[in-house]
Amino acid sequence: QVQLVESGGGLVQTGGSLRLSCAASGRTFSINTMSWFRRTPGKEREFVAAITWNGVATYYADSAKGRFTISRDNAKNTLYLQMDSLKPEDTAVYYCAAGWVSDSVQATKWYGYWGQGTQVTVSS
Repeated sequence: QVQLVESGGGLVQTGGSLRLSCAASGRTFSINTMSWFRRTPGKEREFVAAITWNGVATYYADSAKGRFTISRDNAKNTLYLQMDSLKPEDTAVYYCAAGWVSDSVQATKWYGYWGQGTQVTVSS
């Protein structure tokens, strides 16, 4: 099992920044990718960004490119999402996910471990 604990959500004004964190523990050798997804009421969970366990490769949704940066600290087993130039449409519950991905990082089927979610609200 892998445990994921998120933190860092909150309320911010349009144009502001937030940094989300996700601490991983347990059988982390069983995963090769960590990602961020988000969900708004009435919508499916949406891919935001992903990073390979070794940090070599990163992937972003079009909505995140140029504004969000995913990174990880190997020593701390912690995943981050730096979100800048936030917009009201970024308002959502953000989830950290981990798994062994064999194909598209955007497919939720690869992720066997999920955090509890953290609310991000961007006011206009």
